[in-house]
Amino acid sequence: MITETLTSALRDALGALGVDPLPVTINLERPAKREHGDWSSNVALASAKAAGRNPRELGQQVADHLNAHLPRHVKAVEIAGPGFVNFRLADSWLHEVLESVLAAGPAFGRTDIGAGVKVNVEFISANPTGPLHAGHARGACYGDAVARLLEAVGHDVEREFYINDRGVQMLAYAASLRARRRGGDVPADGYAGQYIIDWAAHMPEGLDLEEALEWGYDYAKADQVEVLDRLGITFDTWFSERSMIASGAIDEALSDLRAHGVVYEQDGATWLRSTDYGDDKDRVLVKSDGELTYLTPDVAYHRDKFARADRLVNVWGADHHGYVPRMKAAIAALGHDPDDLQIAITQMVRLMRGDEEVRLSKRAGDIIELRDIVDEIGPDATRFTYLLQSVDTKQTFDLQLAASKAMDNPVFYVQMAHARLCSIQTKVAEAGIATSALADIDLSLLTHERELEILRQLNELPDMVVLAARELAPHKIVSWLRDFAAAVHGFYHDCYVMGDGVGAELTQARLHLVAAARIGLVAGLGLVGVSAPESM
Repeated sequence: MITETLTSALRDALGALGVDPLPVTINLERPAKREHGDWSSNVALASAKAAGRNPRELGQQVADHLNAHLPRHVKAVEIAGPGFVNFRLADSWLHEVLESVLAAGPAFGRTDIGAGVKVNVEFISANPTGPLHAGHARGACYGDAVARLLEAVGHDVEREFYINDRGVQMLAYAASLRARRRGGDVPADGYAGQYIIDWAAHMPEGLDLEEALEWGYDYAKADQVEVLDRLGITFDTWFSERSMIASGAIDEALSDLRAHGVVYEQDGATWLRSTDYGDDKDRVLVKSDGELTYLTPDVAYHRDKFARADRLVNVWGADHHGYVPRMKAAIAALGHDPDDLQIAITQMVRLMRGDEEVRLSKRAGDIIELRDIVDEIGPDATRFTYLLQSVDTKQTFDLQLAASKAMDNPVFYVQMAHARLCSIQTKVAEAGIATSALADIDLSLLTHERELEILRQLNELPDMVVLAARELAPHKIVSWLRDFAAAVHGFYHDCYVMGDGVGAELTQARLHLVAAARIGLVAGLGLVGVSAPESM
């Protein structure tokens, strides 16, 4: 990789100038402006103080040494600002990028830096009392994309859905189904959506409350599984809250906390000393009447998850923001590093259809079903649009735009880039032109700025995958896809692969560039769970 070449050259230059390179952290980054070069390093600023030298003077000495011993692919080295060392590279480094992408094939962008670490990603975790709705949609698309990113960097990932199947909401749901099945009104605290009427029509007659609860539980879960399957989202584990009661896991968690000396009794209740771990106040685990608080099953659940994974990722809704400190405190009280629990909070999404806000679903009555969104715009547009922005920002989602076949629709724009590459390959094949082996291709013919931009963007993807996985930020991949699609569209318009004025050798070089660009698009789209259609 070019970064390894430049890093090694900088270390050699420091050593030649009498500066110990071993303690120096050498950073390389792409300058914000292309005219400043291809890569830049602050190595002179980082090492000047320890070396007892002026940063700019040291930077100039590094640049002079490198210009006298130019590393491979480097045309010139310059000094800028207070001592930045800027590299200008020959196009040959990008031609090597092309070779590496083609060599990697479907594995392009993937690494094994996370190998040996198992990560549990828990997301959605809705009550089994109704269909998944728009409030679940962003977390669903985000959670699965995070899991894909973590897998792409080598982690063993377990996708988990926590089923909130314990509590008064389940009894209210069952009572609502029974009431509708008998043709009556739902209880005052029941579920009034149209979906209850529709589901109750499928429920056998004469079920008592417990039987109705079990039937409704299975029906709701099946409904949720079906719509998630349409989005390409599957779970390795569906974890039942009730199972913790049956297994004694909650009692075991309380015993574990007592053994750690982090609980105490006061006013007849059992408290967690969560203030010892950064919480703003201690939290009740067991009320004076013996009832568990919401926190207690969560403590037991996370204790169970840590027995199955090294790291945990939770995707929660905006209403859980205040719950984060106490959960982190509970994790620390159990003896785990709280940093091994990462919690992403998804912000609200405002659904629009053109200029009109969408508030209600025809079938659910008071919610917008996820199924309605998928029906209207399809799974690809659903996933891609929900991932356009960081989940910690509020979002406006235009269903009308997301469903359109227009270039201002982001998912259409990216998928069309792939379709255009496929059309090039199809036309070349129809013309009877076979693609030569890469070893026989003169890649030095690829000098057009549109060609080089594709290769620059491809070079960025592996680093972007690592960054997005580390920051749990799939929107960074979506941003890369949009930028890369722009590069592909520019190439499509300005660089003919065959025809008048395009020699046979250039055709072959551009065919390999097209193949590499397709690999990049397929890799990027796969990371966010979106297909790469061959035609649009």
